[in-house]
Amino acid sequence: MENILLIINIILAAILVLLVLFQKSEGGALGIGVSQDNFMFSRSAGNFMTKATAIVATLFIICSLGLTIISRGDLPSNTSVIDKIEENADDAPKLPENNN
Repeated sequence: MENILLIINIILAAILVLLVLFQKSEGGALGIGVSQDNFMFSRSAGNFMTKATAIVATLFIICSLGLTIISRGDLPSNTSVIDKIEENADDAPKLPENNN
């Protein structure tokens, strides 16, 4: 199941990149140099590419969350990173008492 979701996630990522690249540039550079003409059209409903991008992005996020939930089952329960560090500190080599 995890492999299937991973493949779907990769495919959705590639489709999302292509959809973003194929979209028409609206210009404006974060609102800099926006005229009244551009302001009027910015409130209109999105076209097909915008809606498709939103749908694919939503599916990508849902798939990513599903992968995260599935992969959490592989983690050992009730373990702390600090406990692991303390366990590994005991294995470290000790310096000799007399350095001649």
